[in-house]
Amino acid sequence: MKYTYIFITVVFTLYGQLILKWRISDHGALPESSSDKIFFLLRLFTDGYILSGFIAAFLASLAWMATMTKFDLSHAYPIIVGGLAISTSFFAILFLKEPINMAKVLGLLLIVTGVLMVGKGN
Repeated sequence: MKYTYIFITVVFTLYGQLILKWRISDHGALPESSSDKIFFLLRLFTDGYILSGFIAAFLASLAWMATMTKFDLSHAYPIIVGGLAISTSFFAILFLKEPINMAKVLGLLLIVTGVLMVGKGN
């Protein structure tokens, strides 16, 4: 049951990141002038999907707090990072049509290897 909190943290964080990237990309680039930046960010904040991403981030934070009651940080954090690296990359490629290349694949393999090594040490 305690790994469920890690899973929930990853799922809500993944959702929030993908939704934010998707919706922010639709709104365009951040303007140059300071006043335009403020209005741009306020417009983003009124996007319902972006708000759902913030809610997901909040829920992920609650799950992360629950995780911290069950695990050492040195055990839980690498699992979270590995899970996010793999799932975010996979879904960004699948849904956001981000490119994949050998450097990304090798980087992900290094992350997974690191997570497995840290997991063996606990």
